Amino acid sequence: MTDYLKMMRVHHYIKNLLVLAALVFSGQLLDTSKLISGVTGFLVFCFVSSAVYIFNDIKDRDKDRNHPTKKDRPIASGRVSVRSAAVVAVICIVLAAALSAFRFDPVACALVLVYVLINIAYSAGLKNTPLLDVAILVSGFLIRVIYGAVLTDIPVSSWLYLTVISISFFFAFGKRRNEIKMAGDADTRAVLKGYTEGFLDKSMYMCLTLANVFYALWSVGDSTAEHYHSNMIVFTVPVVLLITLKYCMNVESETSDGDPVEVLLHDKMLLLLCAVYALSMMLILYLGRI
Repeated sequence: MTDYLKMMRVHHYIKNLLVLAALVFSGQLLDTSKLISGVTGFLVFCFVSSAVYIFNDIKDRDKDRNHPTKKDRPIASGRVSVRSAAVVAVICIVLAAALSAFRFDPVACALVLVYVLINIAYSAGLKNTPLLDVAILVSGFLIRVIYGAVLTDIPVSSWLYLTVISISFFFAFGKRRNEIKMAGDADTRAVLKGYTEGFLDKSMYMCLTLANVFYALWSVGDSTAEHYHSNMIVFTVPVVLLITLKYCMNVESETSDGDPVEVLLHDKMLLLLCAVYALSMMLILYLGRI
């Protein structure tokens, strides 16, 4: 069972919390109907993303066997057969389809389909094209946010969309940077030949700067203060800055592979800072609504 859960990348479900971003940041988390839609959408993306991960691991199993860490993945190592993995992927797609039917929205369903098709194209060869590979990774984060906004019928600020896009580029460039440092072998990821560590360094910190600026602009905007009836959100900006700085410290270490989920889950201080941010936002957005 452990190998199947690892194959499904259950620990990566944390990314799918972005589906709930519109609901949480709108201050409507206590709306039961919207909450059910949001949670349903979260589960849909959990199953869909697992199917995508399995498809990618099946296709890359031979290359993964030559990778210093990916060789231990269930499919690459042979602990889970290709046939069994394919069956699990199909089950995940069926479950996602059933949940989508429960809270049916044609635009939301179209977004999930786009996500799947983009990732299939990524696994089929687009991941070998520099910049396009990173753009596709970023699109996955953005689609999650848009999907959640559509499913819950909640508009999202353009500043927040720009924040998500910028921080996603930062994560993606940071991952490629550390892949070059730890396993810059064309036999494990051909696209690395198109990047240099210097380019990725400059790019990731440019995107990080933009993300912090966009978030700050959202927090001080007149429309934000008017919508939340509070100017307190600006005080979360230093917390966000500390979170991104701590993340940078981890990525700059010699042991990190740059994977955002791994970086987050293996650092107690970073988790604590994220918890402080989440608690601060919940108090600002919901204390007066309870």
